Amino acid sequence: ILTLKSGLPATTSTERLELLDDDKHILSIRIVGGDHRLRNYSSIISLHSEIIEGRPGTLVVESFIVDVPEGNTKEETCFFVHSLINCNLKSLADVCERMAVMQDAVEPIHPYQV
Repeated sequence: ILTLKSGLPATTSTERLELLDDDKHILSIRIVGGDHRLRNYSSIISLHSEIIEGRPGTLVVESFIVDVPEGNTKEETCFFVHSLINCNLKSLADVCERMAVMQDAVEPIHPYQV
């Protein structure tokens, strides 16, 4: 179990690793607490080798399930979760890109899309 300190949309989120398969490149987490409104949230993230702009890259696919909080619609909840996922994927892309550039492996590209 990992407790994360964040600024958006809450100050903490407690998450539990449900599955980590290095061979299949799959990660699954469940949010088990925090000061946010996400209840019964779980996600599966998988990584897939892709060619992006003619160069090797990685496609990250994340699917999730979550309860719709009282007072919100399904659309509002999905928009909120998609926004969080987009922020997380953007951060992951930035970190990976900086690491690759620091290792002189590639020049930066910005193919980030959701």
